[in-house]
Amino acid sequence: MNTLRDNMAPLMFAGMILFMLIGYPAAFSLAATGLFFGFVGIELGLITPDFLGNITYQLFGIIANDLLLAIPFFTFMGAILERCGLAEDLLDSIGQLFGPLRGGMSYAVIFVGAVLGAITGTVAASVIAMGVISMTPMIKYGYSTRHTMGVIAASGTITQLIPPSLVLVVLADVLGRSVGDMYAGAIGPSLIQVGLFCAWVGIVSLIWPASVPALPLAARTLRGWPLWKKCLRGMIPSLGLIFLVLGTIFMGLATPSEAGAMGVVGAIALAATYGTLNWKLLYQGMGTTMRLTAMVVFILFGARVFSLVFQGVGGKEWIEHLLIALPGGQVGFLIFANLFIFIAAFFLDFFEIAFIIIPLLAPVAAKLGIDLVWFGVLICANIQTSFMHPPFGFALFYLRGIAPRSIKTSDIYWGAVPWLFLQLILVVVLIFWPGSVTYWIDKGIGGDPSRVNIQIPMPEMPAPIDATN
Repeated sequence: MNTLRDNMAPLMFAGMILFMLIGYPAAFSLAATGLFFGFVGIELGLITPDFLGNITYQLFGIIANDLLLAIPFFTFMGAILERCGLAEDLLDSIGQLFGPLRGGMSYAVIFVGAVLGAITGTVAASVIAMGVISMTPMIKYGYSTRHTMGVIAASGTITQLIPPSLVLVVLADVLGRSVGDMYAGAIGPSLIQVGLFCAWVGIVSLIWPASVPALPLAARTLRGWPLWKKCLRGMIPSLGLIFLVLGTIFMGLATPSEAGAMGVVGAIALAATYGTLNWKLLYQGMGTTMRLTAMVVFILFGARVFSLVFQGVGGKEWIEHLLIALPGGQVGFLIFANLFIFIAAFFLDFFEIAFIIIPLLAPVAAKLGIDLVWFGVLICANIQTSFMHPPFGFALFYLRGIAPRSIKTSDIYWGAVPWLFLQLILVVVLIFWPGSVTYWIDKGIGGDPSRVNIQIPMPEMPAPIDATN
């Protein structure tokens, strides 16, 4: 019994991993593991029955968290923009602009994917939209299947790093940091990631030019001022929506939830401008939003139950003792944490990683003196890989769902591999160059109104009147 009592934390952690490997839904696996070990902990005298009463307050805290309102807002905005016609206009015009270059359509897909990422915040919307629009033309004009699949998946996955990424919102909440700071910190890594993707296209165009041919003359239907007019028609609404969402956050004019609400209004207005706004579009968007929001909330419920009991049986101390003793100090911890998350991403999606693993690592990072905003952006860059991992990456599943049967699944998987390595290169860059994250935060480009604390001074009360006088 003493051995069991002394090893409750590692046993609980192992139990969670076992449930995940079996394949039970994460939310219910976490809650079941937490409650089971909670009752065992009571029997062993590690915690009291009153301790489990804190679960009620934990769950109420989730529902009362205004920051999490940003998740349904950004999801709804992305679902509308996915179908409104903006992406088609952007890709057609930018594709024509880069058409004379080898790999021009790949550059266009990366650029448009980054723009869509900055106005949707959801990977599914970006990957599906880019796949539906660009897959057939790229293959038609001679691009290799593997390169086509890889660049589409990568350009959609970068949405996870580019503000207003949902993952950054969740990580800000988990780490107890400002969403505005997380968004500002992600600007540099986003630019580096886009640069790495474009550099790879350039390398492919030099080494394997047949895989990324230039657009044939017959396909270059726009030239001169009609071409630029079409580019502006797609870019101006996109930049306006980016400012409406990100600009208001960086300038301290709106919280992430308020900016998300304004983004929804802007997306609806944009769909109306393109003539695609109808009840079917709104219904599909609301259905997507409901499913994703419900999944997130239930995972968060299960994670809170697990983490509460895990801390009660000494899990926090066990994790800290285990990780602080790693050789190499901060760098050693960061390398271990990122390797662990990279491996976990083979089995868990990004919400599960954010809610389960990050709360275990964050206290250790803080104790080692690591800036938690830098740590959060670094982890976000790593979590990108969860969408690109063969065989369970969701971006690959999305592509498989919209790709014709003539395209082999193996081509989708192999096509993702080079881009997966580019994402890992970004992680290494961020570990050894923290300034790429902290530069924009240090510039003080904005504030988070949700962190404003207004102190109202209490007036001095007059002395009581002595009735005897």
